[in-house]
Amino acid sequence: MIDGGESFFLNGNKSGVLLIHGFTGLPAEMRLLGENLNRAGFSVLCMRLAGHGVDEENLMRTTKDDWFNSVLDGFNILRGACEKIFVVGHSMGGLLALKLATVCPVEKIVSLAAPIFIDDGLGLRNLPPREFCGNACVVQPRRILDNVPAGVNNPEKKTPLVSVHELVDLIADVKNFLPTVTAPILVMHGEEDHTAQPRSARFIMDNIGSKSKTFVTIPNSGHLLPFNEQRELVFDLVADFLGS
Repeated sequence: MIDGGESFFLNGNKSGVLLIHGFTGLPAEMRLLGENLNRAGFSVLCMRLAGHGVDEENLMRTTKDDWFNSVLDGFNILRGACEKIFVVGHSMGGLLALKLATVCPVEKIVSLAAPIFIDDGLGLRNLPPREFCGNACVVQPRRILDNVPAGVNNPEKKTPLVSVHELVDLIADVKNFLPTVTAPILVMHGEEDHTAQPRSARFIMDNIGSKSKTFVTIPNSGHLLPFNEQRELVFDLVADFLGS
């Protein structure tokens, strides 16, 4: 397992927060946010999504349903310790958080940079049909970030193209069921996000069924909201929303 790929639990009060990391990501990417919420009193659980945190061979053997089953497992574990459960997801984790709210009693949702529309610069238009992907992968760019948990700078080295198809299918699912999501939601997106287009957040706001919904743009911020330079602002906004 990649360093930082382990699930983690931080014990707190009877209000629990389920954190969900992103596509090809690790629980370590949610660690700083989790510790901040735990200091505010919340119990916090972040599950490793199926197939993640090991290597590309493991990832390509899993599907969007396997990833969602990991989230369901996390919800059921946290429900055994907590009376209320909130869910916070980053990137693809935001999509899974929205899906969770359609089948489980979630108190509130926080979506951080959920990708309804992928930035054109990532070349999604060149993705071959699934039947031609085989075991093909693309190499992940390396990160060089300061003051982040172990593993954040060393995520999956390669991304299987079949797994990208699973992500695309999950996005299509979310677009369809957004009107059925009714829990209060905070949607956050970086104004300089070059992975998930910022218009993704507006699509969620315009189509979700929630009556209570808040949208915040994070200035001078890219896609990595839980551990970039503006993370303290993100942490404060999330804690205030969940505690209100």
